[in-house]
Amino acid sequence: MAKVERLEGNKAKITIEIAPALFQKAITDAYHKTAGRYNIPGFRKGKAPRKVIENMYGEACFYEDAFELCWGDAYDDALAQSELVAVDRPSIDIESISEAEGATFTAEVQLRPEVELGQYKGIVVKKQEYTVQDSEVDAALTEEQEKQARFVDVEREVRNGDRIVLDYSGSVDGVKFDGGTAEAQTLVIGSNTFIPGFEEQLIGCAIDEEKDVKVTFPAEYHAENLAGKEAIFACKVHSIAQKEIPEIDDEFIKDISEFDTVDEWKADKKAKLVEEKEKRNKTINENNALKGACDNATVDVPQCMIDRQIEYMLRELQYRLSSSGISLEDYCGYVGTTIDELKKTYQEEASVRVKMQLVIDAVTKAENIEVTDDEIEESIDKYAKQNNMEKDDFAKNLKDEDRDYLADRIAVEKTIALITESAVEE
Repeated sequence: MAKVERLEGNKAKITIEIAPALFQKAITDAYHKTAGRYNIPGFRKGKAPRKVIENMYGEACFYEDAFELCWGDAYDDALAQSELVAVDRPSIDIESISEAEGATFTAEVQLRPEVELGQYKGIVVKKQEYTVQDSEVDAALTEEQEKQARFVDVEREVRNGDRIVLDYSGSVDGVKFDGGTAEAQTLVIGSNTFIPGFEEQLIGCAIDEEKDVKVTFPAEYHAENLAGKEAIFACKVHSIAQKEIPEIDDEFIKDISEFDTVDEWKADKKAKLVEEKEKRNKTINENNALKGACDNATVDVPQCMIDRQIEYMLRELQYRLSSSGISLEDYCGYVGTTIDELKKTYQEEASVRVKMQLVIDAVTKAENIEVTDDEIEESIDKYAKQNNMEKDDFAKNLKDEDRDYLADRIAVEKTIALITESAVEE
């Protein structure tokens, strides 16, 4: 039985003994695994008997590798027997080691913190209600209308909203600057793509007309050599295209959707917006109730758990960026920060996330929330449908740890529902 000494900061020092028989087996395993490292005259590499190697390099030559092979299992058994939950890698210190007496070592480790729950039922919150206005549906339809818009070449002067093709060449004090010249550049007037004041001055220009556009670079412009400077762009318009927006009618709806009429499309869109708002407001209500439960709870969150959460958040960000072909390092360069600085900005949010998970787990335990086999089967059925698979085909690929993961998720969902549904509106 391991000896446990509680330390400050919710840590523990565990003294663990590895029995001689176990350590002797580990030495034999270490010999078979590492014998090839040793060069012994008269023997092919890896074929020298163990005793010959020990006589030349010392009887303890396999101790370190043997210890590495067996301390992990002994440590895990000690945690289980002592009913301790570690949240970080232990610091190991060998106190004694020999083939005859086995090994004794200490493991100092950070333990999962205890949570002192406060009120988590009947939390007073400002609940979110959802409504969908007709104007939101109309805005969505207008967005679809804009998506179907097209530009048609016209023979007239430039107007706001037109798409033009132009050449331009910029200079400051008569000297051209890098990045200030382009040919056959496409620009939508009014899009505010260029420097403030640039696009408006092109209104009224005709095709093949040349015009000098005078602007002042913003004081906070990214190129310091241009910030706040007055510039002249020599411009020439090559073509003008007018935006044509289709009329919203039943024929338009048939072209963009599976519906036959505008009213059908609007009814479907409104139902989808209601569903989206229900989900969003459900999340907001859950977060408000959980925040109240967390505010009422007391727990000393160890830094190692926060650090691990920060690493997880960075991986989340990296995954999202990778879909756009951007690396985390490049992203930091774009926004003018470093990975270390990014970690600092995540510190507070990571702490909140960890505390919330600890509080949820504590409420689950306090309420004796359990997950039934039927609930797991329902979850498997849901995931199978999401993956367009038959339930039996999906289930046969699940391992025990996958089912444990599903059970944990269901328990969390039931706990969050308990806290949220018991909340009262202020």
